[in-house]
Amino acid sequence: MSSTAPPVLPVSNTPPASTTVASAGSDAPATSPAFRALINNLSESLRNGLSQRRPWSELTDRSAFSKPESFSDATLRVRKNFSYFRINYYAVVSLILAVSLLTNPFSLITLTGLLASWTFLYLFRPADRPLVLFGRTFTDFETLAILSALTIFVVFLTSVGSVLVSALMLGVAFVCLHGAFRVPEDLFLDEQEPSQTTGFLSFLRAPAAVASAAVPSVTGRV
Repeated sequence: MSSTAPPVLPVSNTPPASTTVASAGSDAPATSPAFRALINNLSESLRNGLSQRRPWSELTDRSAFSKPESFSDATLRVRKNFSYFRINYYAVVSLILAVSLLTNPFSLITLTGLLASWTFLYLFRPADRPLVLFGRTFTDFETLAILSALTIFVVFLTSVGSVLVSALMLGVAFVCLHGAFRVPEDLFLDEQEPSQTTGFLSFLRAPAAVASAAVPSVTGRV
């Protein structure tokens, strides 16, 4: 009796569903090159800005405080002191803002959620992947309009706005009072001229340049 060969079973090369899901999730905004470049640039700019701060002993030198002779003298002092201590002033205002948010957990959580929404739903979302929520697909314009409306609601119609405004007003008041009463004659203001475009100002401008260079499709959305 002749033996027959066993039937050959078809083999599929289709990757498992878990592999497909993992590869699709590998392009998440949090792991994209543009997002990593932005975080690295923010860290570097922050370190460069803090390296330019003046010694805190100069900021708190009580022997250098005196009452201004006139309003114009106070204004001149504020301008000179801000030019010299601007990094220290930014740090103080940031500290006041951070303390205000930490003492108001609702505002901190709300702002964190708002920032995450802008980051992952618009800024670093791939242009070829439309936003889909509750089974509905949103265009880039609709996404931008929704996020803008949400930002206006959070900032102006909740307690978040009052917390931010109060903290900023307190910080500006500190800068003005310190600048008006701090005598700037002992400060070397000439060396400030070549570094006016560095520090925290570059910290604010550089991320936008990196994001636009790394994700050119984002700039065409607006």
